[in-house]
Amino acid sequence: MLEIRKIISEYDKIDLSKEKVALASVVSVEASSYRRIGARMLVRSNGIWTGGISGGCLEGDALKQSQNAIFKNESSLVVYDTMDDDNNQIGIGLGCNGRIEVLLTPIDPEDPQNEIEVLRSILHAETPSIIAKVISRDSELLAKSKLINHNDNALQFLNLKPSSLKEAIETVLAKKAPRIFDLKSDGQDVKVLLEFIRPETRLVIVGDNYDVNAMTNVAHTLGWEIWVVGRMKKLTKELVSKVNRVISFENHFQVQPHEYTAVVLMSHDYKWDLTILQHFLKNPPPYLGMLGPKKRFQKMDKELSDVNLSALEYIHSPTGLELGAESPEEISHSIASEILAVFRQKKGQSLKLKEGPIHTREL
Repeated sequence: MLEIRKIISEYDKIDLSKEKVALASVVSVEASSYRRIGARMLVRSNGIWTGGISGGCLEGDALKQSQNAIFKNESSLVVYDTMDDDNNQIGIGLGCNGRIEVLLTPIDPEDPQNEIEVLRSILHAETPSIIAKVISRDSELLAKSKLINHNDNALQFLNLKPSSLKEAIETVLAKKAPRIFDLKSDGQDVKVLLEFIRPETRLVIVGDNYDVNAMTNVAHTLGWEIWVVGRMKKLTKELVSKVNRVISFENHFQVQPHEYTAVVLMSHDYKWDLTILQHFLKNPPPYLGMLGPKKRFQKMDKELSDVNLSALEYIHSPTGLELGAESPEEISHSIASEILAVFRQKKGQSLKLKEGPIHTREL
C-alpha cells in the first residue's frame, strides 16, 4: 500500500493538461523475480517515474515502453524473459532467471474509473480489495479492469459468467494472493488477473516512553497505519506527525482491531498492560506482542486465572524475533519482522534454510 500511496501522491502533483502518464504493472511472474504481481510504476511523459517493477533492472526499458504506450494511447503487454539467462534478450541482465509480464496502461484523467482512481478508492479500506484485470495479449479487452465488490451477490465484469467469477474470487480470498484465471466473456476466451490487495497494516502501539519513537519510525517507513495508546503530553511533535491516531490509556477500549491489526504492549507499566490485554482478549487481533521478560508474562498468566494466555497463538511474549537486538531501534525491527512473518504466514527464518523458491508461485 505504501507504493500505491506514493504513486497517487506523485500523480496528484502532475499538471495533466500538459503531461500524460501511464501505469506499468507486473501482472504475471514465472520462476524468480525481485518484485511480484501488483508491483507498479507510474511513468510520466517527461521520463520521470515513481514506484518500481523490479530491483532496477527493468525500469529503464519499461520507461521507454510506457512512453510508447502514452504516444499511441494504447495499452500493451511486455514480456521480460530470462529463464535461459540470456542477457541479450532485452539488452540488460536481470539476474533473476524469471519471466515477468508487465501491463502498460495509459491513464485517462477524464475517466473517473481509471486505475489511479480505483487505487485511490481503496487506500483506507479495512478489508482486502480485489481488482480484476484482463491480461490477454491479443484481446481487444486488454487492460480492462474493475474493482470487484466480492460481497456483492450480483458480480459483474465484462459479461463473465457470474458463477465462474465468484469461484475465482473465492479462491483468491482463500489463498490471500493474486491468481490468473482463464475465463470466457461473451464466448471469447480471456485471461483475467484477480489481484489481491491487502489493506494497510494497522499497528497499535501501547505506550508513550522513548522506545515508542523507534517503533513508530520503523512502522512509518513500512507505510503502516499507526495508532498510539498513551499520554499525549509525553509524545513528541515529530512522533505525533507520523501517527494516524492518539488515544489515551483510559480510552483504550476505542481500539477495535480488524484482520490486519497488530498490537504491541510496551507501556512499561504492568497495570496498564494487564488492563489493556484484557480488552484485547475479548476482541483479539491477529498479532498481540508484549515487551518484557517471560516472567512478566507468566505473572499475568497466573493473575488471569480464567484464561490460559500461553495457549493463545496470537499472543507473542516476549515480542519480536530472536535477532540479538539490543537498542530500541533494533528491537523495533525485530518486532516489525515478527509481525510481517505472522501476517504472511512465514516462519521468520533465514532464507538460506528455505527449500524451494523464495516466493509461492502465483498462478
